[in-house]
This record gives sequence, C-alpha cells and structure tokens, in this order.
Amino acid sequence: MSQLRSSDHVIVVGAGLAGWRFVESLRAEGFQGAITLVGDEPYAPYDRPPLSKQVLTGKWEVEEATLASPQQLAESGATLRLGVRANQLDVEATSVRLADDSLLVGTHVVLATGSRARPLSFAASGALATLRNRDDLVHLDGVIGSLGPGSAAAVIGGGFVGAEVATSMKARGLTPIVLEAAERPLIAALGEEASTWLLPLAANAEVELRTNQRLDDVRKVNRGFILDFDDGTDLPAKMVLAAVGSSLDLGWLANSGLTLDDGVVVDRDLQAAPQVAAIGDVARFVLRSAIGDEAIRVEHWQIATEHAGELAHFWMSGERASHVMVPYFWSDQYGEKIQMLGHPHPSDEVVIVSGSPEEGRWLALYSRDRLISGVLSLSHPRHLALAKPLLESPIALDDALRRAPWLA
Repeated sequence: MSQLRSSDHVIVVGAGLAGWRFVESLRAEGFQGAITLVGDEPYAPYDRPPLSKQVLTGKWEVEEATLASPQQLAESGATLRLGVRANQLDVEATSVRLADDSLLVGTHVVLATGSRARPLSFAASGALATLRNRDDLVHLDGVIGSLGPGSAAAVIGGGFVGAEVATSMKARGLTPIVLEAAERPLIAALGEEASTWLLPLAANAEVELRTNQRLDDVRKVNRGFILDFDDGTDLPAKMVLAAVGSSLDLGWLANSGLTLDDGVVVDRDLQAAPQVAAIGDVARFVLRSAIGDEAIRVEHWQIATEHAGELAHFWMSGERASHVMVPYFWSDQYGEKIQMLGHPHPSDEVVIVSGSPEEGRWLALYSRDRLISGVLSLSHPRHLALAKPLLESPIALDDALRRAPWLA
C-alpha cells in the first residue's frame, strides 16, 4: 500500500461517527489532499448513542449530540455533500455516483455507511416509530410528547434500543409494554445465563416485559394501534416503537464487484479492494483478539472509532495495526448500566466473579476453551475497567480467577 499524497482525493461515503472520525484521523495523520464527505442525511455528523440515552430523556438537546461544529467542519477542509445518498460505486475508477446524478471521482473511497433500523412487514409498519437517526428521534420525541400520562406504548423488541427507549418512556410518564419474541431479552447476544441474570431489570423498574411474543399483525386505528398476536389476543396501544435490530443498505453496492457477506468483506487492513476500504458497522472485518482472529461485523461505537484511526494510519504510513482489539459497548436501561468488553459467543461459558444478581450489580467472565473471551458487568464499571487486561493477552479462566484484578 503506497502512502497517500497531497494530490490524492479521498471520498468518504457516510457522514456518521465512522466517517467523521476518519476525516479527523486522516487530517491528524498529516494528509493535505482533498476529502469529500458524503451523507444521506442533511445534518452535520452527529453521535447516535445519546439519542436514546440522553436526548430522548430530555437531558440533552439534539444539537448536543453533534460531533462536528461548523468551525471543526471548516478546519477539516472537507467538501460536504450532505442530504444526498450514494447510488453506485465504480471500484476501478474509484468513483461514486450520487442520487442527484453527480459523479465524484477520487483516488480512494471509504465506505462508512453504518446501519439502519430493520423494517417490519406489518400492515402499519410505515406508521411505526423507530430510533436509528436524528429524524427518527425528532418524530419519536414528538409522538411521546403528544400523549397523555399513563398512555400505553408498545415496544416491539426487548434488546438494547428497545429497553433504552422503554426506560425513557417510563421516565416521561408513559406506560411502556416491551414485547420480546425470544424467551428472554438479549439471549442471542449474551447467552442463556447472562440473559437470565438481567431478566429482573424491567420488573425492578416497573416496566412490563412480555416474552415469547408472536405478533401476527400491527394495525393502525383511529386512536392508535392494535397489535394482534398468534394466540388470538390483541393489545391496544397509543403508539408503537419497532426496535427489532438493524439492517444494512448494501443494494447500491450489488454490482460493484466487492465481496458482500453480512457487510462489506475487508482484509485485516480494512481493505475491500485496491484503494477502497470499509469501516464501522458496514465492515465485515478480522477481529484480532487475544484468543485468535475472527471475521465478524460489530455495530459498536468504539469499533467505528478504532477503525477510523487504524485506516487513516495505514493509508498514510503503510503500517498495519498489530495490537489486539477489545470491543466495548454499553447500554443504559431500566436504571442500570450494562457494559461488555470483548466479543464472547453466546455459547461461551460464563461465571459471575463479583457481586450477584440479588445485589443488583455484578461482574462476569466469559470463557471459550477455558480462555477468557469477554467480561460483562451490571452497574459495576470500576471492576469492569480493572478486568480489561484479561482480554489483552491469552489467559486461562483459572489463572484469571487467581489473579482477580477486579479486586485491586
């Protein structure tokens, strides 16, 4: 990989966290050439996690989630093409055709398009609220604000976003009812045991959680919605939030020649093709962990930021990242904080090493083939931070238990 030169032009498709952090990182690495930042939303780059965590609760104004002030945008020297989506990528020509039929021709292209709310296929799906971007937030905030105290609000999906929004609804005087299709929320992400330990959180916060829910339809009626279940029952609600996960917008890349497999497949240097890279949510990349490499796609804030820095450094210096990556995510829900380090599989063994579900705070270690693969905590942030070194080099579970860094 030759180093970027001042005569190069880098096109960044996606003006969210990953795209903007890449622009910042590229300038910090000393790149003096042209950068064009393309975003399908009309807004300056902004941070998504605060939408459900701070903005919806009223702690922040939506503008406080902005990542780039007008001054920062100007100082970046980037040309902004906001409010227009990318429609086609020509890998050989490193060019991007936009929806307004304009053509951007560069020397390098970065795909940082992120993910969007996964749609449902019910009769009223188009009328359901979602929360993935700023427009979603403004709409959802307006709907919540229009409802009277105690109004029933159905939340389809008990995962991270669903639980966070239900928490905000409760705080704003609504009566949220969380509908989870699985036996327990987060079972697919955290596994059988950990999801059991977290199950009481909703009840403790006086939020109704219904599991094993099978929806047949969601209908719009004069006074709200009716949710129909496969057992013949129904549920009236003043509003409905669809929080059933995310999907990727890969259709515009279908004829690009890139390898698409639950994301844009990249090598260990985040390269999808010569002079074309993908970072953040959209990238299916090689996670370098202490217990081995794994091809994955992760929708974590921290991964997007690390990808941006790694790619900028690689394109400017030719030096590939060699350190292990420790993914991190957090979720504030039902008055508690869930935090995870690493990328354990749901089938990995897990054991609580500090605290207990009864205490309402705990730290747990995941292991695979007796090697530590992840650390999960409930409202125990200090112990989580102390345990992070367990993921920076291979360590057996027995050795980790003897070392017990969380007790320091």
